[in-house]
Amino acid sequence: MTSVAQTPHSHGAVVPAASRAEQFASYDVEAFEVPGGREEIWRFTPMKRLRGLHDGSAVASGELVVEVGGPDVRVETVGRDDSRLGQGGKPADRIAAQAYSSFTRATVITVPKETKAGVTTVTVTGPGEGRVAYGHLQIRAEQFAEAVVVVDHRGSGTVADNVELIVGDGARLTVVSVHDWADDAVQVSAHHARLGRDATLRHHLIALGGDLVRVSPTVVYDGPGGDAELNGLYFADAGQHIELRTFADHAKPNCKSNVVYKGALQGDDARTVWIGDVLIRAAAEGTETFELNRNLVLTEGARADSVPNLEIETGEIAGAGHASATGRFDDEQLFYLQARGIPEGVARRLVVRGFFHELLMKIDVPQIRERLEAAIEAELEAVGA
Repeated sequence: MTSVAQTPHSHGAVVPAASRAEQFASYDVEAFEVPGGREEIWRFTPMKRLRGLHDGSAVASGELVVEVGGPDVRVETVGRDDSRLGQGGKPADRIAAQAYSSFTRATVITVPKETKAGVTTVTVTGPGEGRVAYGHLQIRAEQFAEAVVVVDHRGSGTVADNVELIVGDGARLTVVSVHDWADDAVQVSAHHARLGRDATLRHHLIALGGDLVRVSPTVVYDGPGGDAELNGLYFADAGQHIELRTFADHAKPNCKSNVVYKGALQGDDARTVWIGDVLIRAAAEGTETFELNRNLVLTEGARADSVPNLEIETGEIAGAGHASATGRFDDEQLFYLQARGIPEGVARRLVVRGFFHELLMKIDVPQIRERLEAAIEAELEAVGA
C-alpha cells in the first residue's frame, strides 16, 4: 500500500520501561500528581493545549447534552451514587480521575439479557466554545445480549469524560465511537471495557475533528474466552493533535485481543500519536494477541508517532506480536495508476481509500461507513489531493 518498511516483532521483543502491571489507578483525583509532561503517559501530549484539564483549573462551566435513540434498550440518567458506576475500571490518569469526580449525572444504557437489539445512537454534544464539561457514559450488555451502539461526539468546548463498556457473559457488543468535533474542541476521554466469560467486544474508534483529541481505550477480562477487537481510523489536519492509546490487559486464560489502527495526516504541525500496550499476566495462558498500526503522511510538516509495547509474564500463549509502519505515498503506485490514464488527484484518492478500506468494511453500520467515506473525501479535497 505504501513504500514503508513494516517490522513485525515476535512476542517479547519490545518491553516498556515501566510495567503496566504496576500502573496506579484511583477514583480520587488528588491521588495523582499534577503531570508536567515528562511522564511516560504524557510525554507526547501538548500539555498547554489541555486548557487546565490536567491540573484542576478547568472548572465545569457547561454540560454535555446526551441524546439516545434506538429500540430494545433501557436508558437511565443516574446520579453519582449509582452502584453500577465504576464497574468498568478505575481511572489510570489524573484527567480521567478529574472527570470521574466532576460529573453530576451519568447516562446508563442497558441491553437486557438475551436481547438482540437494533442500532442504538448516542449523540454527545459539547458544552459550547469557551466552556468546560465533564461526562460519564456506561453501556451494559447483559448475559447473551447483542447490540450495536454508535456514540457520536460533536460540537465545541473542552471535555473530559469516562466511557464504561460492561459486556456480560456470552454477550456481543459493538461500539462505534466517532469523534467529529468542531475545530476548537478539546477532548480527553478514557474508555473502560470489561469482558465477561466468552464475551465479544468490537470497538471502532474514529477521530476526525477537534483541536486536540486524546482517547485511551482499555480492555480487561473477567473470565476465560473473551474476545476484543479494537479498530481505529484517524485523520489529522494542520495544527491538529490526535492521540490514541490502547491497552489490552490479559489476566484470564484463553482470551483474544486484536488491534488495528490506521491514520492519515496532512498539513503543517499535524500530529498523530498511537501507543499500543498489551500485558499478558502469568495467569493468562492460551492468550492470542496482535496489534498493528499504520500511518500515511500526505504532506510535509506532519508527524506520526507509533509505539507498540508488549509484556508477557507466561510462556504458555497461543501467539503474540505487533507491527508498526509510517510512510508517504508510494510513487511507483501513483505512476502505475497515472500510466493507465488516471489523473494524479484521482490516483491519490484511490490510494487513501485503499489504505482505509479494511477498517471501513468492518463497520457494520452503513450510514456511519458512508459518512466516514465522505469525510475522508472532504479531507482530501481540502489539501488538493
